[in-house]
Amino acid sequence: MQTWKKILIALAIVFLILAALGWWVTRGDTADYNMAQVTGDDPLLAEPDPETIPTVQVATPIGWPDGATPEAAEGLVVQRFAAGLEHPRVIYTLPNGDVIVAESNAPERVVTGGGGIMGGITNLVAGFLFRKAGAAVPSADRLVLLRDADGDGVAEQRTVLGSGLSSPSGIAYGNGKLYVANHDALLSFDYELGQTALTSAPVKLMDLPPAGNHWMRNILLNPEGTRIYIAIGSASNIGEGGMEIERGRAAIVEYNLETGKWREYAAGLRNPNGLAWNPWSDELWVTVNERDQLGSDLVPDYLTNVPVGAHYGWPWVYWGDTFDERVEAPMPNYLTQYTRRPQYSLGPHVAALGLVFTQGGSAMPERFSHGAFIARHGSWNRKPASGYDVVYVPFDERGNPTGKPVQVLNSFLAGEGKTYGRPTWTAWDKTGALLVSDDTANIIWRISAPGATPAPEPTRIRGESLPPRRELIGDPSRAFESPPADIQPGAF
Repeated sequence: MQTWKKILIALAIVFLILAALGWWVTRGDTADYNMAQVTGDDPLLAEPDPETIPTVQVATPIGWPDGATPEAAEGLVVQRFAAGLEHPRVIYTLPNGDVIVAESNAPERVVTGGGGIMGGITNLVAGFLFRKAGAAVPSADRLVLLRDADGDGVAEQRTVLGSGLSSPSGIAYGNGKLYVANHDALLSFDYELGQTALTSAPVKLMDLPPAGNHWMRNILLNPEGTRIYIAIGSASNIGEGGMEIERGRAAIVEYNLETGKWREYAAGLRNPNGLAWNPWSDELWVTVNERDQLGSDLVPDYLTNVPVGAHYGWPWVYWGDTFDERVEAPMPNYLTQYTRRPQYSLGPHVAALGLVFTQGGSAMPERFSHGAFIARHGSWNRKPASGYDVVYVPFDERGNPTGKPVQVLNSFLAGEGKTYGRPTWTAWDKTGALLVSDDTANIIWRISAPGATPAPEPTRIRGESLPPRRELIGDPSRAFESPPADIQPGAF
C-alpha cells in the first residue's frame, strides 16, 4: 500500500476517534424528570450523577423580531417599556415612579475551578459559554433613569443617572440616599427624587468580596431604613478552589446604616440573588442558584425565607440533608444539625434571579394576586433547557409558597438552540404593572392586566407567641409533648 494511502487511513481513524470523543463529551445528561416533578414545596430529588465534564446546552440569543413580544398568560398584555439598552440587569422603581436600570455585566475575573490544568480548562470553557450565551459583552458600568411621565406604559425620557461604576447591580433608595452595590463595594449617593443625574460623590460604606463565579451584589433596605441586606454569591461551584477564597461569600450580609458595622446574616447559599420582604410575614426571602455538575435533574434552584443565622448547607449539603460527596473541604462541626431546608424548588438550573411579591397597588388578575413573581434567566447545562421565562409562585393564606410555578411569560426560547432573550429582573411600575428586564435583547418588558383593580395593602399575619421555656425536660426536640405545669393548657 502506498505511503500516502496509509497516511490518509491513519488520519481518517484519528478523525473518527476525535469525533467519537467529541460526541461523548458533548452528549451530556438528559433529564429523567419533567419540571413539574422537580419543582414546588416537595420536589422529587434525583440520584446524583457527578459529571467531570458538565452537560452543556447553551441557547444563543438572537433578539426579538420587530414588533414581537413574549407570549403572556391569558388576560395579560405585554409591551416594550424601554428598548435599545445595554445589557440591562437590575431594575428598581423609585417612590415617585421613576425606574432605575443597572446596565452592567461581569468585571474581568477568574472563574474559580481549582488549580492547574483543570482550572485553566474551566476558565477556557466558561469564557466560551459566556460568549455563546450573550453574557460576555463589556459592562457599561452605569445607571440609567427611565421616566414614563404620561403613564402610557412607555418610558419617553431616558438619562444617564450615574456612570463610572464597577459592575453595578443592587439598587435601593431611602433616607435621601441612593444605595448602589458594585461587585466589590457598597456605595451611597445623596439623591433627591426627581433628579436625573447623580451630582454627589459616592461614599463607600463597605468593601465586598470582588467578582468570583458570581459577581452580582443585590441589595435590599429594611422597612425602617436602618439596615441593608447584600446577597453575595460564591467564587466557585463547590469550593473546588479552596474555602479561603469563599470567606464572606455564599451569604447574605447585613449592614447597619446607624453604626457602620456589618454581620453575616445567613450562610450556605451558593448564589443568592433576588431579595424581597414577604408582605404577609415580614420575613426576608431570596432566590438562590444551586450547584452544577450533578446531572440535569439536580440541584434545584430555590426560593426560601431566610431567618437570621440560618445556614443552607453549601457546599457540603443541599436541600437540607443530602451530602455532596464531591466536596473535599472539611465540613464544620454540627453543620448538619443546623442546615435549613429551602422552602420551594424553582427547578434545576433555571437560574432564578429577580423576585417581587404582590403588594398594595399591584394590578394583576385575581389568580396572580397573592404570591411572588420570579424571572428564571435560563439554563446552560440542562437537557432539555429549563427557565427562560417568568413564573408566578402562589402563596397560601399563611404566607407560604404552595403548588407549582405558573408561567406568566412563557419560554423565550426560539428553538434550534436559540433564544429571543433572557428574562433577568422584576419590579413593579407606578401603575401596578410588572416590569421585566431582558438582558440579551436589551429590552424592559411591561406586563399589565387591563381592567384589573389595584390590590389593597397585604394584611400582616399575626398570632399569639408561644410562652417562653422555663426548664428543659428530656429531649429538647420533644419539649411540647410534656411542658412545665405553668404553661399547660388552662394554666393562664
